[in-house]
Amino acid sequence: MRDFSQSLPMALLRAREAVMRQFRPNLRQHGLTEQQWRILRALAAVDVIEVTELARVAFLLGPSLSRILRDLEARGLIQREVDSRDLRRGVLSISTKGMKLIAQVAPNSEAIYASIASRYGARKLAALHKMLGELEQSIGGDLDPDDGSEG
Repeated sequence: MRDFSQSLPMALLRAREAVMRQFRPNLRQHGLTEQQWRILRALAAVDVIEVTELARVAFLLGPSLSRILRDLEARGLIQREVDSRDLRRGVLSISTKGMKLIAQVAPNSEAIYASIASRYGARKLAALHKMLGELEQSIGGDLDPDDGSEG
């Protein structure tokens, strides 16, 4: 068995933690968790989305997503509606208040991205994105959040 420090999952987790450590203070300043931000960003990219599809694109487990959605809805950041094509299903969208919050958070978020690109190198960062995408596609591009990984 390979040395624990050479484990690919651990290396990816360490890198993720190093990156998220840069973003967390900005999110906290606006009263957001990483998962809430992921949901708001996913909702901002679409007009409406079904809950199970949101879970897939935001890579969150159903129970966690339900709890987070309740909080975001109570804060007026998202809206739930009945799907006009299937009255048994609900769809979500980001509210005007949610879009205003994104507009407040985004400038600092972009500054953090720029800082990371400056320190690590813009070309290396682009290459890393490409390699991670290729890795994902080669070993299982259609991932399911119910595999036990969260966050």
